[in-house]
Amino acid sequence: MKVDRFIRVAIAFIIILAFVVAMGALLFITESALNVWDRLREGSAIVLYGYVALMALLALATVWLIWRLVVKKKPAPSEANKPLSNADIKGRLTDAERAGVDVEGARAELRQLAERQARGAIHLCFFGEISSGKSSLIKALVPDADVVVDVVGGSTDDVRHFRWRSEQGAELLLTDVPGTGGHEDGLDEVAIREAQRSHLVLFVCDGDLTRAENNAIRLLLEFGKPIIIVLNKSDRYTNAEQATLMQSLLHRVEDLGGELQRDHVVAVSAGGESEVIERRADGSEHTVHRSRSADIGVLVVAINRLLGDQSQQLDIRRERAVFQLAAEQLEAAEAEYRVQRSEQIIRSSTRKAVLGALAAVSPGTDILIQGYIGTTMTQELCAVFGAAPRDLDVEEFLTLSQSRAGRALPLSLAVSGNGLKAFPGIGTVAGGLVHAVAYGLIFDALGRSLVLTLSRHGKLVPDTAAREFEDGISGHLEAGVRRVAKMALDAKSD
Repeated sequence: MKVDRFIRVAIAFIIILAFVVAMGALLFITESALNVWDRLREGSAIVLYGYVALMALLALATVWLIWRLVVKKKPAPSEANKPLSNADIKGRLTDAERAGVDVEGARAELRQLAERQARGAIHLCFFGEISSGKSSLIKALVPDADVVVDVVGGSTDDVRHFRWRSEQGAELLLTDVPGTGGHEDGLDEVAIREAQRSHLVLFVCDGDLTRAENNAIRLLLEFGKPIIIVLNKSDRYTNAEQATLMQSLLHRVEDLGGELQRDHVVAVSAGGESEVIERRADGSEHTVHRSRSADIGVLVVAINRLLGDQSQQLDIRRERAVFQLAAEQLEAAEAEYRVQRSEQIIRSSTRKAVLGALAAVSPGTDILIQGYIGTTMTQELCAVFGAAPRDLDVEEFLTLSQSRAGRALPLSLAVSGNGLKAFPGIGTVAGGLVHAVAYGLIFDALGRSLVLTLSRHGKLVPDTAAREFEDGISGHLEAGVRRVAKMALDAKSD
């Protein structure tokens, strides 16, 4: 085609033109460079070397600027990933307390940490699933301790401490915690928190790790806890089976992202008693109890060696774990505070919306009233969740929500009418009261949808918040009808 030929000729012409320009530029630069070089050689050596040094400096500056622009820098470490310090957690507690949050649980953790630090003892937590033999191991280490050991799994239902001394003479507190995986609610949390408060965790198992034990080790590694894995009841296995199991335990920890030295996985036997059925000469059978001697020497060696190698780091790592625990308790208290405070704001705003609808004296008055209440409620809820939206964002959110609320108004009227009829003695309800309940239902749904949005995203995104309001309005209307209807009746009777 003629057009195709014309394009190819044009491209060829552009290439020739670019070649001529490039050659001219190269010749010009070469001539200029040679002229400058000749003049520099005719001048003094100081001028020559100074000029060369200046050109080299400009070249290095150019390379550095290009490097900064092109090469992607590694992101700075996030503040959230940095270990909490004492000043950090105390500052957060002070700010939360001023806001009205109940911080007693977090402060209690810090007080307990200070008390343990003052006593100076090293806490060793025996952690593991029920019936893994934690209590029996403590009994073997401290024969005189009043340790409850029962053949029924889960005999430890609280936290108990037993005194022991290392080879270096340091006072140790052996902590027996409830076994995980039991049927009683809350004991797993008790065990995990006490492990977080300790210096060292002795993770007791009696075979290869289950999925629950895998998850528990992952959690302990996140706390930064030094761990010794104790393969208990090793007398049930041959030497070859023990070696295979211990190697498997090492690999499991490595797969979870942890680092464990070979001598921090030990195979022991806590001893105790076992029931054996004996057959007599006359053919009858009877049960006898036989004692099994404990074999825990390698465990004692591992504990002493770890305490000797990491003695300086134990307090630091324990402190960080407790600060993390205090922060978790603070976050839970803040979440509870946000729920309670949000409920107060939504109820107050809903009541104001109902009163505003009942008090409206002209068709346009209620729109002004509801707009003011909606703006105030949105700002207060955002403040509770630490969001600081612009006035334009609040206005956009309310505008988008208003159009969606308008489409839901017929449904709101129907729901509010049915809700009022559920109260005995109401009979036929006046239209003004129905509209007041409808407004209240819309505000109640708007507030609860906004709380869900702020919980998920941590900020006010008008489009997203309005869409989530529309998606959840039907459910919120049904859930809040009796509550808002009662509120409207109380307001009407006042």
